[in-house]
Amino acid sequence: MIVQIAVIGTFGLIGLGILTMIISGIKGATQGKQDPKRILIMATPFVVFGISYFAVQGSELPLATAGVLTMAVMMGIMVLGVVITGLRSTFKF
Repeated sequence: MIVQIAVIGTFGLIGLGILTMIISGIKGATQGKQDPKRILIMATPFVVFGISYFAVQGSELPLATAGVLTMAVMMGIMVLGVVITGLRSTFKF
């Protein structure tokens, strides 16, 4: 019973966090405070999830598989970004 309550609470907090980010992004975009590139960067995980969901549509658990695939792709993008940033600062270009 406690596990179900914890899982529901976790999903609720994740949902509130996502909703807050969306509202904040829309508010900043309408007031001209946000750069459109930053808003597109925030949408990247959702786009990657959508692509991975349609790519694994025939699997047994498509949502779970797409979630894990999205995490792996985003971690790969993060590692690539760290490497590129490190190389750029090392070689000063």
